[in-house]
Amino acid sequence: MGTLIYDGADGFTFDDRVLAHLQAVIATKLRRREGFLLLWTDRTTVAEPTLRSIWLDPSISVQFVFAHPVLPELNREWLTILTEKANSNAGLMLEDELRAEIRQELPEGTYRESRPKRQGD
Repeated sequence: MGTLIYDGADGFTFDDRVLAHLQAVIATKLRRREGFLLLWTDRTTVAEPTLRSIWLDPSISVQFVFAHPVLPELNREWLTILTEKANSNAGLMLEDELRAEIRQELPEGTYRESRPKRQGD
């Protein structure tokens, strides 16, 4: 599990794969000097899951701390979906990779693995 540290806060925990995708989207938006809203369901608490949101702005520091030294391969389709959401008026509501792909791209009742199979799998 990696951590997104924003404005010196304690940090928000995400899976390294999710954090790598967030890093790509956030870096692009901030490089363009564009602020946006990031929303997600925080399931790290012992109690009920909580909806969290932060306003990401180029003037506020952000750090990405990964648990592993090698970044996961990015899923270009999921990255496109996240980028489109970040560009929307509603902001980027983070969804898991497979659910976003199924809802956006596949007819109901079908399934496709989120990562391409490698030789030998």
